[in-house]
Formats: sequence, C-alpha cells, structure tokens
Amino acid sequence: MMNRLAHPAPLPVLIPIAGSDAVFPVRRVLCVGRNYAAHRREMGGDDRDPPFFFSKPTDALVPPGGQVPFPSATQNLHHEIELVVALKSGGSDIPVGRALEAVFGYAVGVDLTRRDLQALAKEKGQPWEAAKGFDASGPVSAIRPWSEAPPQGAIRLSVNGAVRQDAVVADMIWDVAEIISEASRLWTLKPGDLIFTGTPEGVGALQRGDRIESEVEGVGSLSFQLE
Repeated sequence: MMNRLAHPAPLPVLIPIAGSDAVFPVRRVLCVGRNYAAHRREMGGDDRDPPFFFSKPTDALVPPGGQVPFPSATQNLHHEIELVVALKSGGSDIPVGRALEAVFGYAVGVDLTRRDLQALAKEKGQPWEAAKGFDASGPVSAIRPWSEAPPQGAIRLSVNGAVRQDAVVADMIWDVAEIISEASRLWTLKPGDLIFTGTPEGVGALQRGDRIESEVEGVGSLSFQLE
C-alpha cells in the first residue's frame, strides 16, 4: 500500500520551449565557474584547470516573465549572463565526441550572485550555496531546440540600457562538449538537466529597480526587472 504524502508534492519547474506549446521539465541545475579567460582574470585567476561545478536548486530558476525580486542578505548583487545547455539524454563517462548527442537545446540564463557572501565563503573555505542558490537566482529564457554545432556568437548583457558584458561564446575555455563530458564523470546526467556554462568578463553590481536585458546570438533573449 502506498504511503500518504505528508504534504502536497512540489510542482515541477517547467521552462517554455521556443516555437512550441511544449515545456521542458527541469531535473537538476549544474553551473560551471570561471569558464571565460577574461572573467577568470577579473576574478583573480588565469589558468585552464578542469571546469569546476556548483549547483542551484531547480526552484531558483525563474521562467520568462516571472518576477525577480532583489534578494535579502546582500549589499553586492552581481549579474552573470550565461549560455545554458538543456539535455535530452545523459549517462556517465560520456566521451567528448559523443557529448553533443545529449543536447536538446540552449537558452539564455543569468546567474545572479550575492558577491559579498561568495567572497566571505571563499575566505572561510565554505560552500557557495547562499551566494549562488538563493530564491530566483536563475532567470532563464525559453529553450531553443538545437541540432547543429553549439552557438559560438555574441553573448551580451546590459543594465538600464548600458552594456556591461559583451563577448562571444567561442571564447569559452571549455566548450559545450567538454563541459558535458566532464560533468558526466561526476554525476549521471539525465534528461531535464540544465548546465549554465559560465560567464564572460564584465560582471557587475545591480540595484533594486534595474532593468536587465541579455541575449545570446541565435539562441534568444531574456529581459527582467529587479523588483
């Protein structure tokens, strides 16, 4: 006999699929840190170590049109635009040459970061969850299905009309196939997984009321206002 639920089961997080009335149910959210050389330098590093990962809870995602409140407990909230990979399949120990077979499509994401809390965590050698995994810390656009080579074009973010981040996805240190392959060595990847692939240089502070507009060439755009 099935046990009764102690409380209602949480609803899945659903991201729209561009050009379709279907939606993409999210299973897990992985994020890659410092995957653009110029951003590594602005954050105090300059190397090509294997990609390192952190995660956000699925309920940190904000689908297009959702509200993005200015978070509590920070005086230094930063924006980080990223190309997001959505997986349709997965597995463990996926070879680089087979990794792109797992890709369903791509989206535009913004990794909001409590930079002051992140700096404190780094100083004390503590985890980043409070800096990266808070409520509404992952606004994301609709997912665009994709069967070609990964996007390589412009990736941009502006705040109140002023461009802050302006680079090309081709500048990533570790490309999409390498990221998927490396992640599959650490987790068994499955359909519904999202991977934020890292941000280029130009990250900066945000204030309540700021209007953020971002885009990845060929993939889509994402706009929201900090409430």
